[in-house]
Formats: sequence, C-alpha cells, structure tokens
Amino acid sequence: MNPRTEPALGDAMVVPARWPQDAVVRTARLRVVPVRVAHAEEMAKVLGDPALYSIIGGAPPSVAELALRYRRWERPTSDDGSAGWLNWIAVRDADDVAVGTVQATTTVTVNGLVAELAWVIGVPFQGHGYATEAAAAVVGWLVERGARDVHAHIAPEHAASEAVARRIGMRATGEFRDDGEQRWRFHPANKKIPGNSI
Repeated sequence: MNPRTEPALGDAMVVPARWPQDAVVRTARLRVVPVRVAHAEEMAKVLGDPALYSIIGGAPPSVAELALRYRRWERPTSDDGSAGWLNWIAVRDADDVAVGTVQATTTVTVNGLVAELAWVIGVPFQGHGYATEAAAAVVGWLVERGARDVHAHIAPEHAASEAVARRIGMRATGEFRDDGEQRWRFHPANKKIPGNSI
C-alpha cells in the first residue's frame, strides 16, 4: 500500500470538521485514533525500517518530517477544501504501542461519498493481522457514515497489501494508475460491512 505524503484531492469537501478531531475507531485489539503532531516521535520509530519502503518507495521519515506532515493532517480537509482528510494511528490496547497508520481521503462524486483508503503497519508489527483489523474497522466506520464506495490503490507486487484488501472484502478492478498501482474496491451495496467499529 502506498501511503501518500499528502492525500489526493477530489471534487468537494465532504467531511465535517469534527471527524478528524474526535473519531476513534475501536477493534478487538486496537484503538485507531486521530493523528496528532505528538505522535511524530513514536511513529518515526514505527515507520523507521527501510524494508518498509522496498515496494512503495521513499525512505523512513524523520521526526521533524512527520511533525510537519502530521500538523497538516490534523486539519480536516485538503488546502483547497476539495477533499476530506481522515488520518489515524493504530494503537494496541494491551500496551498503548502504536503499530501503524490508516488514512482515508474522502470526496463527493455523482454517486455520493467516496473514500480512498491507505494503511501502513511497521515492520516489527507485521504478520499479526493489525492491518486487516484496522482497515476493516475503518471501512465499516466509513460505510456507516455514508461512504458508497471505498477503494485502495495497491502495487501489484505488494502481496501482503493485496491479501489485506481481499480479507476486508475488496476486489481487484483491473484498473491501473500510471504508477502501476491497481485499484481495489469495496462496494457496500453488495457486501457485508466489515470491521467492528464502536
């Protein structure tokens, strides 16, 4: 899964300002909490293994880079107000350790509210189902709040993210972006809503 340094822009602002400030999504083992600048130091460690970037590209961010990024992401919308930004940190309930991030960029199209999802789990925490658990809960949360289409773009060689997408009910569409990432789609009209958000 390729996390953006900035969420993509869309057609119209759709997320109320209060969503990013107070939306906590809960799962059996995780709290998915809104990102804050105060998370930068811990997340620099979570996202610090160069192996995490072998497929998606880039390099581990510094604390200062994350602080700047998270300051922007604390806002509910893109600079031009055309897209809603929802950015979370996934934290284990058992020990309050951050394990990764989940992002959703929301826009309004002629078909209603659409959300593009992205997730990243730190290398030490991979293989425990955290990505599936957090992403499924966020998809369920978005659908409960009116998202009519939720999708993700995944590099074809990123088998782990493809597996997460399948487990949360997404299907490959055969549509590819210029960077080679394929669009995976969850359409709530004909699927069971995933997750167990509270």
